[in-house]
Amino acid sequence: MTTQTILPVDAQLLSELSQSSGEPEWLKISRLKALELAVGLALPKLEKTRIDRWNVNNYGSYKAGQAITALSEAPVSIAALIKDQEEGSLIIQRNSSAAYVRLAPELAAQGVIFTDLQTAAKEHSDLVQRYLHTAVLPDEHSIAALHAALWNGGVFLYVPKNVVIETPLQAVLLTDDAGAAFVPHILIVAEANSSVTYVDNYVSDKTEAGLHNGAVEVFVGSGAKVRYATVHQLGEDTTDVTYRRAVVDKDGTIEWIVGEMNYGDTASDTKSVLKGNGASSDAKVIAVGSGSQKLSYTTQAQHFGKSTPSDMITRAVMRDSATSIINGITKIEKGATRADGQQTEKVLMLSPKARGDANPILLIDEDDVTAGHAASVGQVNYEQVYYLMSRGISRHDAETLIIYGFLAPVVSQIPLEGLRNQLQSLVERKLGQ
Repeated sequence: MTTQTILPVDAQLLSELSQSSGEPEWLKISRLKALELAVGLALPKLEKTRIDRWNVNNYGSYKAGQAITALSEAPVSIAALIKDQEEGSLIIQRNSSAAYVRLAPELAAQGVIFTDLQTAAKEHSDLVQRYLHTAVLPDEHSIAALHAALWNGGVFLYVPKNVVIETPLQAVLLTDDAGAAFVPHILIVAEANSSVTYVDNYVSDKTEAGLHNGAVEVFVGSGAKVRYATVHQLGEDTTDVTYRRAVVDKDGTIEWIVGEMNYGDTASDTKSVLKGNGASSDAKVIAVGSGSQKLSYTTQAQHFGKSTPSDMITRAVMRDSATSIINGITKIEKGATRADGQQTEKVLMLSPKARGDANPILLIDEDDVTAGHAASVGQVNYEQVYYLMSRGISRHDAETLIIYGFLAPVVSQIPLEGLRNQLQSLVERKLGQ
C-alpha cells in the first residue's frame, strides 16, 4: 500500500506532552523516534483487506479520564464487568489515562507490580525500558510506529520469580469521549517459574467515529505460565487494530483466550514466539461478525526452540453482510527439531451475504517436526435444522443450538467460568438472541 501516513500530532506537541506528563527522557526519545519512523512506513498489508479504506487516522487528542475513587463511581457501561472487584486487583483506563488502580496488598508484599504503564515508566523505569517495544516492533508498519509514539494509559504487570498468583488480575479499558485518543499498551513480564492469569475487557460507549490502536507484549520466563484472556466489545463506530506478541523462554507456557466481539471493523494479530526449548503456546479465538463489519484475524506461532508444541483454534460466526479473513500461520524455523504445530480455523456463515475465508499456512524449515492444519467455511447445515425441527424444536432454537455447538469446542475449553459466561452472553447479543 502506498497511502501516505497522516501524522495525528507533530514532534513538538508530542515532546511537550511527554514532558508535561513527567516521563523519563528515554521514553520521550523513544516516542519521537517512533513518530519519525511513521512518516516513511506504509500501512500493514492484510490478506484480502483494504485497511487503507478504514478509519485508521482518527486518533483524537490526549484526554485524561476522570479519577474513580470508588467502584460505585464507575460508568454504568462497565458496571457489570467490575462487579465484586472491590478487594481484587483491578485497573480501569478511561479514554487516555488510568482512572482507577488497585493491587491486592498480599500481591504487593510478594513484589508483584500491577499499575498503569505510564506510572510504571516513571517508577520502574529500568524494568519498563528493558522490555517496551521489543516484541511489537515500531518499524513493522505505520500503525505500530504510531502506537509506539502515542500510546497512553495501558497496563504494566510484573510477576517476580517463583511467585504463583491464583486469582486473575483484571483491567477494563473504556473509551467514551469522542475526541479522546485511545492507544493503550499492555506489557506483562513473568519471571522464571511464576504463574499468572490476566483478563481485560475493551469497551466503547460513544457514537462518534474513533480508533483503538492497541499493542500487547508478554514475556514469559523459563518455566513460567501466563494465561492472557481478552474480550473486545467496541461499538460499530470504533475501528480496532490490535497486535499481540508473546516471547516464551525455556519450558514456559503462554495461553491466549481471545473473544472478538466488536461491532466495527477489526484487525487483530496474535503471535507466540517459542524461543526456548520446551516452550509452548495455546491460542483459542472466537469471533462473531454482524452488520457490514470487515474483519481480519491472524493467529501465529513461530518455533525456534526444540520440542515446542503450539495449538491454535479459531471459530468465527458471520451473519448479515459481515466478511472475515481468518489466517493461521505456523512457522517452524531451522533447528526447531521435534516441534509440533497444529491449527484449526472454521467459519460458519448464517446468511447468503456473509463471507468467510479461512487460510491455514504452514512454513516449515526443519525435517524432524510434526505439523497439521484443518480449515472449513460453510453455511448452517439445514439437514441438521430439519432434523431438530422434526423433534419439535423451532427453527430459531434449532439454528441457535447448531451455532452453540459450533462454538462449543473453543468456549468449553476456557478455564475461567466468568469469562465463559461473559462470552456466551456477548455471542447471544451479537446474534440478536
